[in-house]
Amino acid sequence: MNNCLNAIVKPKIWIERGVVITYGRVHDNSFHKHYAIQIVWSSVESDSQCQISDGNIFDSFIIDSQVEHKLNLSAGWVLLVEPRSNLGKRLTELLSGRTVISIADISKQYAPSHSFIKDPISELKPLLHTLSLSKQIDSLPIKLMDKRIQSLIEKLDLCLKGECLKPTSWSAAEVASSLSLSESRFIHLFSQQMGIAWRPYLRWRRLSCAISSIVRGMSVTESAHAVGFSDSSHLSRTFRSMFGLSIQQAKSLFLKS
Repeated sequence: MNNCLNAIVKPKIWIERGVVITYGRVHDNSFHKHYAIQIVWSSVESDSQCQISDGNIFDSFIIDSQVEHKLNLSAGWVLLVEPRSNLGKRLTELLSGRTVISIADISKQYAPSHSFIKDPISELKPLLHTLSLSKQIDSLPIKLMDKRIQSLIEKLDLCLKGECLKPTSWSAAEVASSLSLSESRFIHLFSQQMGIAWRPYLRWRRLSCAISSIVRGMSVTESAHAVGFSDSSHLSRTFRSMFGLSIQQAKSLFLKS
């Protein structure tokens, strides 16, 4: 990335229910995969390349959940979307069984802003509208049929408001009891409703809580303890396994918008 672009791009991050949105530079040091579906919208000036098992894809694209990849993006948007959210379901339909699809032709119609961004959704809407995703981005909260699972997700969402409940301490047995369910029934019901087992989903939410804590000004160590990791090394190892880089390497992205 040239020096001019380096000076312009100020990495930012926004945490919303069902989606983590970043704008700036991403440089993955190792292959990784994660639960989220990923949208990459490269800026016009950016060099973007994603390595996957089938080869390389450039510019802007959508990557399915649990697809191993390594991304290098000098400037642009990255959205990490929970597959069971309204937006995630629509992205799954667009992918239609493919591991990755290019949206380069569509994304080139728009130029991501390099200015100070207060409202990422407004910035993203031109692209999302062309992809027929505007309705889904306006209704990001997951809508579940079972009110007990819905109430559980709402409790976990308190972390995004600075009221972290240390979800790592929530064993399946404890959660099941709080919902007046047997452990086996809870595990089955959660997987049925969310499309993912409780334990890996909880790991995803813990990392989201860690990001949110750092955005609010906590150190990595404080954030690790706040969301129930034993120490910053434990958090960093888990973060690397999910996103391909350490929490310290990623910290430069976690700036208040």
